[in-house]
Order: sequence, then structure tokens, then C-alpha cells
Amino acid sequence: MSQIPQISDAEWEVMKVLWSKSPRSANEVIEALEDYTDWKPKTIRTLMNRLVQKGAIAYSQEGKVYAYYTLVSEDECVRSETASFLKRISGGAFKPLLVNFLKEEKLSSEDIKELRHILDDKAKE
Repeated sequence: MSQIPQISDAEWEVMKVLWSKSPRSANEVIEALEDYTDWKPKTIRTLMNRLVQKGAIAYSQEGKVYAYYTLVSEDECVRSETASFLKRISGGAFKPLLVNFLKEEKLSSEDIKELRHILDDKAKE
């Protein structure tokens, strides 16, 4: 899919359930979300319908049961959201955002080691 749909925070929760295991019936998605949200089943079904309309998920009908599955990967959505966030926050420039993060965030020595490794690999490219 060339255009990744914009997904709301609530829709992300539905997508996470489907990314973890697909296909799932609407009732299975509802049960999974009821474990950590206070959403009503009708709300969850509305979110699922929106995701179908946006082209993020689809379904196949098996008898009376609709089996929902994702049309976009989690990685694709994360990349799209990251680019959108960068554009909104820092005009698309990554460096100011990274510098601010590094100044403000407490990092473990393991985090720093991993970041150094990533930066070293980037320098070799």
C-alpha cells in the first residue's frame, strides 16, 4: 500500500491487537481490548469500521463471523507516524529532536552503547 492511513490513538490500540494475531473476529478484538480499556463493544466496532474505511484493515466473512486482518504492517505505520511527528514538531529535521531528547532523557549505559553503535553504522554508510 503506497499511502499509509492516518490512525488515531484509539485506532492504534485496535491495530496492536490485530498485529499481535490475525485474523481475529470482532468479538476476539473486543475481548482483547476489554482487558485494558473501558471501551464498550460498540465503540470498538466503530473503531474497526473506521479502520476498514481507511484501508488499514479488512475482513473476510466465514459464515456469520467476520475475520479481521491488517492491510498495513506495524513497521509501515510506525515509519509514517514518525515522519509525520518529525514534520509537525521540527519541520522534518531530525537532529534538533534527537539533541533535545538526548539532553532531557536519562539513558542507561546500554542505551548509550546501542546509540553509539547505530551512529557508527550510519557513519560507515
